[in-house]
Amino acid sequence: MAHIVFVERDGTRREVAAPIGLSVLEIAHKNGIDLEGACEGSLACATCHVVVDPQWTDRLTPPTEDEEDMLDLAFGLEKTSRLGCQIVMTEALDGLVVRLPRTS
Repeated sequence: MAHIVFVERDGTRREVAAPIGLSVLEIAHKNGIDLEGACEGSLACATCHVVVDPQWTDRLTPPTEDEEDMLDLAFGLEKTSRLGCQIVMTEALDGLVVRLPRTS
């Protein structure tokens, strides 16, 4: 099974199991990580905004235009910001590191 590292708002690093095929948002919810996801992954909000560690950005599928539009609504947007509902775990993403923004 793959793993993902969440860097929480206070800087705490939490490595958790990341089943292949689940989104970062779903994995966060299964592990009690404070990532809201108000629209439940339907790409209708930006409350699952995460900042991807730069070493991982090239391994992700590029964001769609719809995701980019939703990211425009996110607080604390950074160059490697993505929506957690749009990052689906694969074997190639084993070890992915994402940081929760300080504000949401």
